[in-house]
Amino acid sequence: MRILVVVATEEEVGSLKSEVGSKNQESRIKSQEFENETQDSGLKTFDYEVLITGVGMVATAFALGKHLSSNTYDLVVNLGIAGSFDRSIALGDVVEITEDTFAELGAEDDLSFLPIAEMGFGEAMFYPSKKLADLYNLFNTFNLKQATAITVNTVHGNEASIKKVAERLKPQIESMEGAAFFYACKQFDVPCLQIRAVSNYVEKRNRDAWNIGLAIKNLNTFAAEFLKLYA
Repeated sequence: MRILVVVATEEEVGSLKSEVGSKNQESRIKSQEFENETQDSGLKTFDYEVLITGVGMVATAFALGKHLSSNTYDLVVNLGIAGSFDRSIALGDVVEITEDTFAELGAEDDLSFLPIAEMGFGEAMFYPSKKLADLYNLFNTFNLKQATAITVNTVHGNEASIKKVAERLKPQIESMEGAAFFYACKQFDVPCLQIRAVSNYVEKRNRDAWNIGLAIKNLNTFAAEFLKLYA
């Protein structure tokens, strides 16, 4: 079983290497010098590889598309932190994304927004091709909540814009990469799923209220157990 774990930043990988390193003492992080040409980096064992793409949908789609053009996997998993519109999801909670939408892909029509699908120019909404429940009969023990997401270029931090996107799309989670990840996987017809840990609520920007450390810790705990069971 070959698994590719896709993350935007090395910080989001956190303790994953040490947690699963016992599976393969040759686990390593590629040198940045080796990766300068492609602007990504990886952490490998015999069973899985971590691709670090950079932040945002453009970096994600490019790095993942380039990587998948010359590598094959049985499963590709997007891990990352995210903001939550849904206050019933606690900071630090790990969720499974069931759909993800390019929130800004379309056109303004005075006070209305026209999604790209209504314009006839493509899709904005994408889905995982796998669910945790499909992969392993013990995964219900993780008890992850499922959530819908949007992918944005500009993270929301203004009350008026938050209200507007919430009314239009009713998202629970916001990231800068998720839909681009699903898009790239769809082009290569590779099984994929997306897992996010909530680091903050989507509100008027307030870094003091964020808990990135807890989100990364819980995300890595999940990832380590996932790989031990399934890789």
